[in-house]
Order: sequence, then C-alpha cells, then structure tokens
Amino acid sequence: MKNVFEGLLFGSKRSDKMPRIETEELAKQYVDEQIKLIREQVGDGKVLLALSGGVDSSVCAALLIKAIGKRLVCVHVNHGLLRKGEPEQVIEVFRNQMNANLIYVDGVERFLTKLEGVAEPETKRKIIGAEFIRVFEEEARKLKDVRFLGQGTIYPDILESEKGVKAHHNVGGLPEDLKFELVEPVKLLFKDEVRVVGKVLGLPDNMVYRQPFPGPGLGVRCLGAITRDRLEAVRESDAILREEFAKAGLAGKVWQYFTIVPDFKSTGISDGKRTYAYPVIIRAVNTRDAMSATVEEIPYALLKVIVSRITSEVKGVNRVVYDLTPKPSGTIEWE
Repeated sequence: MKNVFEGLLFGSKRSDKMPRIETEELAKQYVDEQIKLIREQVGDGKVLLALSGGVDSSVCAALLIKAIGKRLVCVHVNHGLLRKGEPEQVIEVFRNQMNANLIYVDGVERFLTKLEGVAEPETKRKIIGAEFIRVFEEEARKLKDVRFLGQGTIYPDILESEKGVKAHHNVGGLPEDLKFELVEPVKLLFKDEVRVVGKVLGLPDNMVYRQPFPGPGLGVRCLGAITRDRLEAVRESDAILREEFAKAGLAGKVWQYFTIVPDFKSTGISDGKRTYAYPVIIRAVNTRDAMSATVEEIPYALLKVIVSRITSEVKGVNRVVYDLTPKPSGTIEWE
C-alpha cells in the first residue's frame, strides 16, 4: 500500500494534498516516510541536535533516533532555569529508555553567574540566548565529522517567519565556520500533529502534552534580577501547582499555568512571629492562539489547597495571589 505522505514532505510549504495527522495510523505512515527521507539525506553521517525537553525538539529527537540511532548526538544544556525534574526526565527518557547518544551539559553556575544583577527582561533573554549558543558551539567543536544540524522547527514557525510576525531559530547565531545542513523532520507539522506523532514514537504523556514554556525558562518568572532563593521558590511552587492541577484533572484542560515570584516582599505571620517574605503569583489561562487569553476559574477549594501547600512547603514565601488579568490587557507571561 502506498504511503499517503510519499512525495509530499519536501520544501517549506505544506502541500494541500497532505492530510491532517489526527490518527495513530496516519502518524505511523508519517514516521515511516520521514525515516526514509532522513536516511536518504543523512546517509552514514551524524546529526547534532539541541534537545531542550520541549515537545518539538523531543519529537524531532525521537524521529532521528528511530532513523539513525547513535549517529544522532543530542546536547541537553541545563541552564538552571528549567522546571523541577525536567533535566532528569530528559536523561531518563532519551539516554536510559531510548538509548540515545546524549551529552548533558551542567551550565547552571555559568548561566546564573552571567545573569547576576540583570533586571531588564529583554537583557535577560539575550544573555540566556547568547550563552546557550556559546555552550552549544563549544560542544559542536568537540565533535568530529558532524555535517548535519537537527532542529524541531514546526510549521507555525515557518508561517510566522514568512509573515514577519517573529523570527524563529532554534540554534541561530552559530559562527560562520560551523556550517551545518539542516534536518527538520517535523517542519511541516502543526503542534497538535507533533503531539500525535510523539505518542506513536513512544514519548511519555508529560513530555508530549507539556504546556508551553518560554525559551529563557524560569528566568522570566523570577521577576527582576534573578536570585537563587527566588529561583528555587519559583521552581518549588510551580511543581506544587502542576501536581495539584494534575490531581484535580485540570492538567490537560488548562492551556498554561505556572507561578511567578516578584522581587519584593510583604509582611506575614508564622508561628505567632512576624515574617517578611516573597509572595507567589499564580497564573492560569486558556487560549487558542496565544494572541488573547481568558483566566481559568480555578475552584476555590483547590485554590485553598494550593495556597496552603505553597505557604507551608516553599521556603521564603508567606503569601499567594491569583492573577485575574486576561490578555489583553496583561500578557500571559509577566516578563
């Protein structure tokens, strides 16, 4: 039987004849056709991939592993701004379960030192992005005979770039002498299709259905200049929020939910004594396109549980507030 994707997966424009991938059967056919195309393009060469643990790069990695195995070299950079348990999950899924050729780079001290005292959000973003490129370049130079660069570009990235909405590049800004040929096996897929393909490739649900996460990570949820105590408060409070949303059955129903820790303190009380500690801000929104968003009406009983856990379990926190601002007038992220 002819593969329905045969002859349709070339170039950067999605063919009108390409079916929408909504079933396991179509996802399997897509995977089979991509494996064939990857092997044709790469031959016996090696592919280098920056693996963040996000949906797109994870599905891209899983596809490449299926096609060329250990000739894919994944680089996972831990910049200290990931959510609780994420670096461990990347190592568990890709190195231990998928037997991937994975290089883990512990860049926590390096990134946090660079970010010390930097309060302006765009400057933080630029420092994180530039430092990531430097780390990736260092790892690329250690490897020999790598001609290909894998990227988890998806179709909305291409459409937005064409329209000038925003520039997209996974590892843009590499030096001129590091010339790679791009391998982009999910570039003609929409986000929902990427998830269906990820399921067929055997990735765990909490990776496939991972909610959107900013490139600079928790760096833009620790408002102002990043301090280690507040960064840890963001990480721990976010983990509690995700855990309680999952218990309440909201994990797949709310588009995005997270916590923020601002750079100011408020007066509180604990064990009859005055405290002066940070507040945690909860954000939970629903949207179709991220251009506008409504606030999730979290049941009050659930909010009470979340508040109780955060104020008793997270060090240096004495207050929790819920951001009720839709977009517009507020953006989804605070920075």
